[in-house]
Amino acid sequence: MILQTMAIPGKLGRVWLDAQESALTRLSRLAAKEMPGNLRTGLAGEQAALFALRRRGVVIVARRWTSARLRGDVDLIGWDGATLCFFEVKTRTARDMTPAETQVDDDKRRTLRSLARAYLRSFAAAQRASIPVRFDVVSVYLLGGAPEIDHFPGAFGWS
Repeated sequence: MILQTMAIPGKLGRVWLDAQESALTRLSRLAAKEMPGNLRTGLAGEQAALFALRRRGVVIVARRWTSARLRGDVDLIGWDGATLCFFEVKTRTARDMTPAETQVDDDKRRTLRSLARAYLRSFAAAQRASIPVRFDVVSVYLLGGAPEIDHFPGAFGWS
């Protein structure tokens, strides 16, 4: 899914973003009524991360991006300035001994790297070589109030 973003400065921009988030939350609740609880939680976390990143100035260009040839998906892809970021979102409904971000294991990192290479192939070869890439992990805790979000820029690299 490609997301269109508008850059509206100042207070009006924040109000517009809040209104979008509120409307999308209501629509997601309606659509998710028949989903298993873990999928609902994951989607709610991705949505919370999406709006938190947009508030920080990240331009989100894809959500739940997949490749026809590879397994898995990238939760969010966006531009943080000139850096193309691939975001893995981990959502929990409770804080326990192991933080959510620790669940991005070696297998998941390999999958994300493969998907990132596939995504980058959509750019021209000359352009592809000059794009700085970053892999971030976003932990979202849905504890009843406003979501608690921890962002880990550059959580891992290409190797």
